[in-house]
Amino acid sequence: MKNYLYYQTSEYDCGPTTLCNAMRYLYRREELSPELLKAIFMYTLDAYNEKGEVGRHGTSRMAMEFLSSWFNQFGKSKNFPIHSEFLVDNQVYIGQNSRITSCLQQKGVVVVRILLEGDGHYVLLTGLHGGLVGIFDPYDMSDNRDLAFPGVKIVGDKPKKRNRLVRPEIMNSESERSYSLGALNAREAMLIYNTDTRETPDKTIEYMI
Repeated sequence: MKNYLYYQTSEYDCGPTTLCNAMRYLYRREELSPELLKAIFMYTLDAYNEKGEVGRHGTSRMAMEFLSSWFNQFGKSKNFPIHSEFLVDNQVYIGQNSRITSCLQQKGVVVVRILLEGDGHYVLLTGLHGGLVGIFDPYDMSDNRDLAFPGVKIVGDKPKKRNRLVRPEIMNSESERSYSLGALNAREAMLIYNTDTRETPDKTIEYMI
């Protein structure tokens, strides 16, 4: 069975939480190997804050890029149906010809770094819905349900899929507004596919944004 997506435990673990949510979304619980989960927690929470405290600046781009490669090697060596690609900078945008859009059309997911109230933050993109991007944000704001971000819709009835719908133009913004991808030179995204359920381009319906 597929698990519910879940929320981060601390102020810092959006990276590993979102990676685990990617696995929960793509695979049934009985399919998942403990080796995958062990690797996620082993290599994330590696970034230092200004006081030199490890983990208190979350997870670095280097760690995410390493894990993307690790997933591919794991898939090959263990015959596990996973494939990952890592995008940076101007490759990271939502649009008709973007690799992120193509991934979502092919039933993959995207772990992407956005801005949330001025800080870097990892969320999971899970689909496209009526011109909006479906997101599961692991930062629980249930105590502030009236906290409004323009162009961001709260979704409360899809706990295995998404808890936000966001307009693409907000995500593509280079501003520091919440849910934007921000400056081009700081963008990063990890595309992850379950190769058993991935839909090839000739089977997908062209989606226009």
